[in-house]
Amino acid sequence: MFPKPKPLLVPNTYAYESEPMVKATGFREYDARWLFGKEINLMGIQALGMGLGALIAELGQKQEIVTGHDFRGYSASIKYALMTGLMAAGCKVHDIGLAVTPMAYFAQFDLDVPCVAMVTASHNDNGWTGVKMGASKPLTFGPDEMTRLKEIVLNAEFKNKAGGSYQFHENYPARYIADLTNRPKLKRKLKVVVACGNGTAGAFAPQVMEAIGCEVIPLDTDLDHTFPKYNPNPEDMEMLHAIRDAVLEHKADVGLGFDGDGDRCGVVDNTGEEIFADKVGVMLARDMSAVHKDATFVVDVKSTGLFVTDPVLQKQNAKTSYWKTGHSYMKRRTNELKALAGFEKSGHFFFNAPVGRGYDDGLVSAIAICEMMDRAPGKTMADLKEALPKTWSSPTMSPHCADETKYGVVAAVVKHFEDAQKKGDKVAGQSIRDLVTVNGVRVTCEDGSWGLVRASSNKPELVVVVESPVSEARMHDMFEAMNVVLRTHPEVGAYNQTI
Repeated sequence: MFPKPKPLLVPNTYAYESEPMVKATGFREYDARWLFGKEINLMGIQALGMGLGALIAELGQKQEIVTGHDFRGYSASIKYALMTGLMAAGCKVHDIGLAVTPMAYFAQFDLDVPCVAMVTASHNDNGWTGVKMGASKPLTFGPDEMTRLKEIVLNAEFKNKAGGSYQFHENYPARYIADLTNRPKLKRKLKVVVACGNGTAGAFAPQVMEAIGCEVIPLDTDLDHTFPKYNPNPEDMEMLHAIRDAVLEHKADVGLGFDGDGDRCGVVDNTGEEIFADKVGVMLARDMSAVHKDATFVVDVKSTGLFVTDPVLQKQNAKTSYWKTGHSYMKRRTNELKALAGFEKSGHFFFNAPVGRGYDDGLVSAIAICEMMDRAPGKTMADLKEALPKTWSSPTMSPHCADETKYGVVAAVVKHFEDAQKKGDKVAGQSIRDLVTVNGVRVTCEDGSWGLVRASSNKPELVVVVESPVSEARMHDMFEAMNVVLRTHPEVGAYNQTI
């Protein structure tokens, strides 16, 4: 028997070293995240492994799994505790060693292994750990699997048995890099800043970009799990400003920034300006739909309305489906619709054949961006960006709202706008053209201005985003229209930032 996990144990005690600790809140909608030592201990990680092994069997999948770990001071020890639990549950474990998350996804295909458990804190600060899991390539777990996993682990419903085993795959990154670079070299000589924030991608990204024909300017590519400069997150301004400075100093064609586990890629153009990931998605959709007729794309509800209104995409008969925010939801929807690609505003991009295998990989995204530039030899990255119709977009704005109440608030906001549409009420002075309610509510007015309210998947917050293709003033009008409704709910607190 293995002890039932406790929600809290005090470090530096007998109990802490003798019992599993697993805080329930670490089980998120589509992956797991904990503060290591404070919210989960090594025995707790072992319990997670046993629970995952039991769930895999329950799902009717073969108990065979790929594991890898990101570059943190504690990630290897966490992976070994997880593997101990997986093997106790009867799993055959394929260990690929230090890896970016998409390398583990690739290994599922390359080694013909159905399941994956990647130990990574992604772009979270040091102190965090977590596991991205899946049991049906190229998909990762969604809420149903995560809820069941939580039940199994917290109630110690383990089904341990003999038969588990371990195999280490030596020099595995070489196979991943060979797969990425087995393509014609770029015709255009591109000078590219490759920024990794001293995170895991630094071990692989520079040589991949060089192998496809880029001149690489490395920026913080030495591995250092103290992250001495800044957290490796291409949405953070510190990292973006460092990329900007390097692009301008070296007169580079583009700057590419990779997050801590290498499944996202941020973009800075040749003038040093950041291009938000949803606008990069529109640029890629233009490029790809010119090559592949009648292309379908999936985009998350936080993304720009240009995917529907852009005249180039319309002319090329590209179709777009808006879907729930979250890498697992987006991956699943892109797979279900057999879309050419899925684009999430956070920078998770999902390319199906012929570009990718359906999972998010920052290096596949980087290669797609370089190939787009290769097909536009007379244009700079800034030119391609400026060719898009102008829109005024807000950053993601997050008012505080407790986890216990946020979904109820969002349900009330959805009903408010559904009722408004039925009655013909105006929003920001205009009729409602469209409502998308797959993930909160996205309200689009007659002139294409839109506002979104949804619940955050992993924080006690709401998410508010607004955009207008007309003017900055109309963007502010949409924010005011969203905010007026939110302010009728006293549970909604202050914003982290506003426009």
